[in-house]
Amino acid sequence: MYVRLHLQNKTIIVTGASSGIGERLSWHIAKNGGTPIMIARSLDKLENQREKLKRSFDATSFAYQADITDHEEFEDVIKQILTDHKQIHGLINNAGVGVFDYVNEMKLDDMERMFQLNVFALIRGTKLLLPHFSANRRKCHIVNIASQAGKIATPKSAVYAATKHAVIGFTNALRLEVASKGIYVMAVNLGPVRTNFFTTADPDGSYQKSVARYMLDPDKVATKIVKNLFSKKREINLPHWMDAGSKLYQLFPGGVETLLKKQFNRK
Repeated sequence: MYVRLHLQNKTIIVTGASSGIGERLSWHIAKNGGTPIMIARSLDKLENQREKLKRSFDATSFAYQADITDHEEFEDVIKQILTDHKQIHGLINNAGVGVFDYVNEMKLDDMERMFQLNVFALIRGTKLLLPHFSANRRKCHIVNIASQAGKIATPKSAVYAATKHAVIGFTNALRLEVASKGIYVMAVNLGPVRTNFFTTADPDGSYQKSVARYMLDPDKVATKIVKNLFSKKREINLPHWMDAGSKLYQLFPGGVETLLKKQFNRK
Protein backbone atom coordinates (compact mmCIF):
# COMPACT_ATOMS: atom_id res chain seq x y z
CA MET A 1 0.00 0.00 0.00
CA TYR A 2 1.34 3.44 -0.97
CA VAL A 3 1.98 5.81 1.92
CA ARG A 4 2.45 9.52 1.27
CA LEU A 5 5.68 10.44 3.06
CA HIS A 6 4.62 14.02 3.79
CA LEU A 7 6.82 14.18 6.90
CA GLN A 8 10.05 13.32 5.08
CA ASN A 9 12.99 15.06 6.79
CA LYS A 10 10.75 16.38 9.58
CA THR A 11 11.88 15.87 13.17
CA ILE A 12 9.06 16.06 15.72
CA ILE A 13 9.10 15.91 19.51
CA VAL A 14 6.27 13.97 21.17
CA THR A 15 5.79 14.12 24.94
CA GLY A 16 4.07 11.26 26.72
CA ALA A 17 5.21 9.01 23.88
CA SER A 18 5.42 5.68 25.70
CA SER A 19 1.74 4.72 25.42
CA GLY A 20 -1.71 5.71 24.20
CA ILE A 21 -2.02 8.60 21.77
CA GLY A 22 1.66 9.50 22.12
CA GLU A 23 2.78 6.02 21.13
CA ARG A 24 0.49 6.05 18.09
CA LEU A 25 1.60 9.56 17.12
CA SER A 26 5.21 8.39 17.07
CA TRP A 27 4.19 5.39 14.98
CA HIS A 28 2.39 7.44 12.34
CA ILE A 29 5.11 10.10 12.22
CA ALA A 30 7.61 7.35 11.40
CA LYS A 31 5.20 5.72 8.95
CA ASN A 32 4.93 9.01 7.07
CA GLY A 33 8.67 9.47 6.80
CA GLY A 34 9.27 11.67 9.84
CA THR A 35 11.65 11.25 12.75
CA PRO A 36 9.91 11.09 16.13
CA ILE A 37 11.80 12.29 19.19
CA MET A 38 10.00 10.58 22.03
CA ILE A 39 9.94 11.82 25.62
CA ALA A 40 8.48 9.89 28.55
CA ARG A 41 9.36 8.70 32.04
CA SER A 42 9.76 5.05 30.98
CA LEU A 43 12.91 4.64 28.91
CA ASP A 44 12.31 0.88 28.53
CA LYS A 45 8.97 1.49 26.80
CA LEU A 46 10.51 4.11 24.53
CA GLU A 47 13.35 1.77 23.54
CA ASN A 48 10.82 -0.95 22.71
CA GLN A 49 8.98 1.58 20.59
CA ARG A 50 12.21 2.50 18.78
CA GLU A 51 12.81 -1.16 17.93
CA LYS A 52 9.28 -1.55 16.55
CA LEU A 53 9.65 1.55 14.38
CA LYS A 54 12.97 0.29 13.05
CA ARG A 55 11.52 -3.14 12.21
CA SER A 56 8.31 -1.80 10.69
CA PHE A 57 9.56 1.19 8.68
CA ASP A 58 13.34 1.11 8.96
CA ALA A 59 12.74 4.43 10.69
CA THR A 60 15.15 6.46 12.77
CA SER A 61 13.74 7.61 16.10
CA PHE A 62 15.12 8.88 19.38
CA ALA A 63 14.19 8.31 23.01
CA TYR A 64 14.75 10.67 25.93
CA GLN A 65 13.77 9.92 29.49
CA ALA A 66 12.31 12.75 31.55
CA ASP A 67 9.65 13.61 34.08
CA ILE A 68 8.46 16.78 32.39
CA THR A 69 6.86 18.04 35.61
CA ASP A 70 10.39 18.35 37.00
CA HIS A 71 11.40 21.82 35.79
CA GLU A 72 15.14 21.27 35.70
CA GLU A 73 14.91 17.77 34.26
CA PHE A 74 12.63 18.90 31.44
CA GLU A 75 14.79 21.92 30.63
CA ASP A 76 17.90 19.72 30.60
CA VAL A 77 16.36 17.19 28.20
CA ILE A 78 15.19 19.93 25.80
CA LYS A 79 18.69 21.44 25.83
CA GLN A 80 20.12 17.99 25.14
CA ILE A 81 17.72 17.45 22.23
CA LEU A 82 18.69 20.81 20.71
CA THR A 83 22.34 19.86 21.08
CA ASP A 84 21.86 16.42 19.52
CA HIS A 85 19.67 17.54 16.61
CA LYS A 86 20.40 20.37 14.21
CA GLN A 87 16.75 21.11 13.47
CA ILE A 88 13.47 20.39 15.26
CA HIS A 89 10.42 21.02 13.11
CA GLY A 90 7.53 20.17 15.42
CA LEU A 91 6.41 19.77 19.02
CA ILE A 92 3.37 17.74 20.05
CA ASN A 93 2.51 18.46 23.68
CA ASN A 94 0.66 15.22 24.31
CA ALA A 95 1.47 14.28 27.92
CA GLY A 96 -1.43 14.75 30.30
CA VAL A 97 -3.26 13.36 33.29
CA GLY A 98 -6.77 13.52 34.68
CA VAL A 99 -8.43 12.81 38.01
CA PHE A 100 -12.21 12.84 38.14
CA ASP A 101 -13.64 13.84 41.50
CA TYR A 102 -15.77 16.52 43.12
CA VAL A 103 -13.81 19.63 44.10
CA ASN A 104 -14.54 19.27 47.81
CA GLU A 105 -13.34 15.65 47.75
CA MET A 106 -10.29 15.99 45.51
CA LYS A 107 -6.80 15.84 46.97
CA LEU A 108 -4.76 19.01 46.61
CA ASP A 109 -1.85 16.93 45.34
CA ASP A 110 -4.01 15.67 42.47
CA MET A 111 -5.06 19.21 41.60
CA GLU A 112 -1.46 20.37 41.52
CA ARG A 113 -0.30 17.36 39.50
CA MET A 114 -2.89 18.06 36.79
CA PHE A 115 -1.82 21.68 36.46
CA GLN A 116 1.88 20.81 36.56
CA LEU A 117 1.60 18.29 33.72
CA ASN A 118 -1.34 19.52 31.65
CA VAL A 119 -0.54 23.23 31.77
CA PHE A 120 2.85 24.26 33.13
CA ALA A 121 4.90 21.52 31.45
CA LEU A 122 3.14 22.22 28.15
CA ILE A 123 3.86 25.94 28.39
CA ARG A 124 7.41 25.38 29.57
CA GLY A 125 8.28 23.01 26.72
CA THR A 126 6.79 25.40 24.20
CA LYS A 127 8.70 28.36 25.61
CA LEU A 128 11.99 26.44 25.58
CA LEU A 129 11.58 25.58 21.90
CA LEU A 130 10.16 28.87 20.60
CA PRO A 131 13.55 30.55 20.01
CA HIS A 132 14.64 27.53 17.97
CA PHE A 133 11.42 27.54 15.94
CA SER A 134 11.56 31.30 15.41
CA ALA A 135 15.10 31.06 14.02
CA ASN A 136 14.02 28.38 11.53
CA ARG A 137 13.23 29.65 8.05
CA ARG A 138 11.00 26.65 7.37
CA LYS A 139 7.50 26.11 8.68
CA CYS A 140 7.30 24.68 12.20
CA HIS A 141 4.33 23.31 14.08
CA ILE A 142 3.22 23.25 17.72
CA VAL A 143 0.32 20.92 18.55
CA ASN A 144 -1.33 21.01 21.98
CA ILE A 145 -3.53 18.11 23.01
CA ALA A 146 -6.43 19.73 24.87
CA SER A 147 -9.90 18.26 25.43
CA GLN A 148 -13.58 18.74 24.80
CA ALA A 149 -13.65 19.19 28.59
CA GLY A 150 -11.99 22.54 27.93
CA LYS A 151 -15.16 23.58 26.11
CA ILE A 152 -17.83 21.79 28.15
CA ALA A 153 -17.08 21.37 31.85
CA THR A 154 -19.02 18.69 33.72
CA PRO A 155 -19.33 17.57 37.37
CA LYS A 156 -16.26 15.76 38.78
CA SER A 157 -14.04 17.26 36.06
CA ALA A 158 -13.88 20.84 37.34
CA VAL A 159 -10.12 20.91 37.86
CA TYR A 160 -9.31 18.79 34.81
CA ALA A 161 -11.56 21.04 32.69
CA ALA A 162 -9.82 24.10 34.14
CA THR A 163 -6.44 22.77 32.94
CA LYS A 164 -7.81 22.18 29.45
CA HIS A 165 -9.50 25.60 29.37
CA ALA A 166 -6.02 26.95 30.08
CA VAL A 167 -4.48 24.92 27.25
CA ILE A 168 -7.05 26.15 24.74
CA GLY A 169 -6.59 29.76 25.84
CA PHE A 170 -2.81 29.47 25.69
CA THR A 171 -2.99 27.85 22.25
CA ASN A 172 -5.26 30.51 20.79
CA ALA A 173 -3.11 33.39 22.06
CA LEU A 174 0.15 31.72 21.05
CA ARG A 175 -1.17 31.22 17.50
CA LEU A 176 -1.59 34.98 17.18
CA GLU A 177 1.80 35.73 18.70
CA VAL A 178 3.81 33.52 16.35
CA ALA A 179 1.80 33.77 13.13
CA SER A 180 4.30 36.16 11.55
CA LYS A 181 7.18 33.78 12.33
CA GLY A 182 5.92 30.92 10.20
CA ILE A 183 4.93 28.77 13.17
CA TYR A 184 1.65 26.90 12.99
CA VAL A 185 -0.24 26.25 16.24
CA MET A 186 -3.07 23.74 16.53
CA ALA A 187 -5.29 22.58 19.39
CA VAL A 188 -6.65 19.03 19.49
CA ASN A 189 -9.84 18.77 21.52
CA LEU A 190 -10.83 15.19 22.23
CA GLY A 191 -13.64 13.37 23.93
CA PRO A 192 -12.87 10.13 25.83
CA VAL A 193 -10.14 8.05 24.19
CA ARG A 194 -9.51 4.36 24.79
CA THR A 195 -6.16 4.65 26.61
CA ASN A 196 -4.70 4.07 30.07
CA PHE A 197 -5.62 7.69 30.91
CA PHE A 198 -8.63 6.29 32.75
CA THR A 199 -6.49 4.16 35.05
CA THR A 200 -5.90 7.36 37.00
CA ALA A 201 -8.95 9.39 36.01
CA ASP A 202 -11.53 6.67 36.68
CA PRO A 203 -10.03 3.90 38.87
CA ASP A 204 -13.30 2.05 39.47
CA GLY A 205 -14.15 2.03 35.75
CA SER A 206 -17.70 3.35 36.13
CA TYR A 207 -17.23 6.27 33.73
CA GLN A 208 -15.48 4.08 31.18
CA LYS A 209 -18.40 1.65 31.19
CA SER A 210 -20.92 4.43 30.69
CA VAL A 211 -19.09 5.91 27.68
CA ALA A 212 -17.46 2.78 26.27
CA ARG A 213 -19.37 2.89 22.99
CA TYR A 214 -18.41 6.54 22.45
CA MET A 215 -14.68 6.16 23.09
CA LEU A 216 -12.27 7.23 20.37
CA ASP A 217 -9.64 4.89 18.96
CA PRO A 218 -6.17 6.34 19.77
CA ASP A 219 -4.81 5.11 16.43
CA LYS A 220 -7.48 6.97 14.47
CA VAL A 221 -6.89 10.08 16.57
CA ALA A 222 -3.15 9.93 15.87
CA THR A 223 -3.77 9.37 12.16
CA LYS A 224 -5.93 12.50 12.02
CA ILE A 225 -3.36 14.63 13.87
CA VAL A 226 -0.41 13.45 11.78
CA LYS A 227 -2.35 14.02 8.56
CA ASN A 228 -2.76 17.69 9.55
CA LEU A 229 0.81 18.36 10.67
CA PHE A 230 2.40 21.40 9.02
CA SER A 231 -0.95 22.71 7.86
CA LYS A 232 -2.80 25.87 8.88
CA LYS A 233 -5.62 23.93 10.54
CA ARG A 234 -6.66 25.74 13.71
CA GLU A 235 -8.29 22.89 15.63
CA ILE A 236 -9.12 19.21 15.45
CA ASN A 237 -12.30 18.40 17.35
CA LEU A 238 -13.33 14.79 17.94
CA PRO A 239 -15.79 13.18 18.02
CA HIS A 240 -17.80 15.37 15.65
CA TRP A 241 -21.05 15.01 17.58
CA MET A 242 -19.34 16.25 20.74
CA ASP A 243 -17.90 19.19 18.81
CA ALA A 244 -21.41 20.07 17.66
CA GLY A 245 -22.56 19.83 21.27
CA SER A 246 -19.85 22.20 22.46
CA LYS A 247 -20.85 24.78 19.85
CA LEU A 248 -24.46 24.49 20.96
CA TYR A 249 -23.35 24.84 24.57
CA GLN A 250 -21.66 28.16 23.79
CA LEU A 251 -24.97 29.49 22.49
CA PHE A 252 -27.35 27.95 25.03
CA PRO A 253 -25.37 26.87 28.11
CA GLY A 254 -28.30 26.74 30.51
CA GLY A 255 -30.49 24.77 28.15
CA VAL A 256 -27.75 22.25 27.35
CA GLU A 257 -26.94 21.76 31.04
CA THR A 258 -30.60 21.09 31.79
CA LEU A 259 -31.11 18.82 28.80
CA LEU A 260 -27.94 16.77 29.38
CA LYS A 261 -27.88 16.81 33.17
CA LYS A 262 -28.06 13.01 33.40
CA GLN A 263 -25.24 12.53 30.87
CA PHE A 264 -23.07 15.19 32.55
CA ASN A 265 -23.29 13.31 35.86
CA ARG A 266 -22.22 9.93 34.48
CA LYS A 267 -18.83 10.16 36.16
